[in-house]
Amino acid sequence: MRQNSTVQGTVAEGFEAVREEFTAFVSGEQPDYEGQLCAYVDGRRVVDLWAGEDVDGGSLYGVFSSTKGAAHLVAALLVQDGTLELDRKVTYYWPEFGVEGKGALTLRDLLAHRAGLVGTDTGFSAAELADDRALAERLADQRPFWRPGTAFGYHALTMGALTGEVVRRATGHTIQEVYEERVRAPYGLDFHLGLPASREPRFRATRPMVPTPAQQAEAELRRSGPHTLPAIALNQHAPDPTDLESLPNDRAVRASGPASVGGVASARGLAGMYAAMISEVDEKAPLLKSDTLAEFGQPHSVGHDLVGRAHRVFGLGFECTADVWHPFLGAGTVGHSGAAGSQAFADPRSGLAYGYTRRRFAHPGGAAPENDRLAAAVHRAALGS
Repeated sequence: MRQNSTVQGTVAEGFEAVREEFTAFVSGEQPDYEGQLCAYVDGRRVVDLWAGEDVDGGSLYGVFSSTKGAAHLVAALLVQDGTLELDRKVTYYWPEFGVEGKGALTLRDLLAHRAGLVGTDTGFSAAELADDRALAERLADQRPFWRPGTAFGYHALTMGALTGEVVRRATGHTIQEVYEERVRAPYGLDFHLGLPASREPRFRATRPMVPTPAQQAEAELRRSGPHTLPAIALNQHAPDPTDLESLPNDRAVRASGPASVGGVASARGLAGMYAAMISEVDEKAPLLKSDTLAEFGQPHSVGHDLVGRAHRVFGLGFECTADVWHPFLGAGTVGHSGAAGSQAFADPRSGLAYGYTRRRFAHPGGAAPENDRLAAAVHRAALGS
C-alpha cells in the first residue's frame, strides 16, 4: 500500500462514508499527495482528516483566493455594524479613487468585481503584490478596463487590496488587523492573513502542478496573449511576470497576508471560520446575522466574466458556491476557492461549513476537481446527521 493511501484523523458518527470517499480519492493520487479535509455541522466539528507524509491536521498551506473569504467576512461584519454602507460611493471612504471615470462606483459594485480594476497597464512588482496599500495606491490612479458597474470580471490579485483600502479608510485599521481581532484570534483559527514567524515551521511550501499531456495541450490552446484581460489580471504582462504557483512560498507574501491571495491555513482553519460565520461556536453567537449573510450571498454579478471568459456567479466578495461549483448545496451558500485547489464554504440551510487544502497545485482556476466528490459526501452525511 502506498504511503499516501493512509488517511488519518477522525469523523463523527454518521460521517464514516466521508472517510471512505477521502480514502478512495487519496489512493488514486500521486504518491506525494498531501491534503486535509475538515467540516462542521451546526458548529460541531464532524470531519477532520488528512493524508500525506509528515502531515497532520495542523499543517498549513497557501490557500490563494480562498483568502478572499476571510477578507470579505470582515467587509460583511463592518456592513453589519453600520461602519460601511454598500450603496455609498467608494469615494466617500477613499476620495483619491474617483479619477479616471471611477467616481460613481459604489461599494456594492466594487465588492461584486464590477470595478474594472483587475490590474494596471504596466503590471505590479513582486514587492507590490505583497503589499495591499501599494496595490491600492496604484489602482486608485488606474483607468478601468471597462466602464465601472456595467460588466464584471474576476479581480484575482486586486480584489482584497481594493476592499482593504476601503476598510482602512473607514476604520483606521488594515483588513488584516480587523480580521485578526474580530475573527481569527477569538476563535483560535489556523487561517492567517499574515503568518507569524513562530508558525513558519508548520507551513508546507506549495508544489507546482504536474500536468498530464492532455492538460498541457489544453493549457497551450487556452494560453492568453500578454496584453489580454486574463493576462493582465494575473500580472503576466509585468516585466517580471508573476509565478502564481509559487506565490505563497515567498515569505514576504506569507508575512503580510495580502487579502486577495496571501492567506495561509489548514482545512480546520478554513472550515472553522465558515462555521463561526453561520453557527454558534464555542458558545459565541454566529458572526453574521441572517440578513447580512443573505445580502452578501445573494448573486450580484451573473453571466459572462470578462476575465475568466466563462459563466460565473459572484455575491459580494464571495463566490456563490452552489451556482459555480456544487449545485447540490443550498441556496445562499457562500464561500471561495483558491488556485492550487483549496475550497471553503458555508451552507446556512444545512448548517454545513467545509474546508479543503492540498499542497500540490492541481488546478489554476480554483477548487480542485476532487472537491466535487468530497463536498458531496460531506453534504450527504450532513443531511443525514
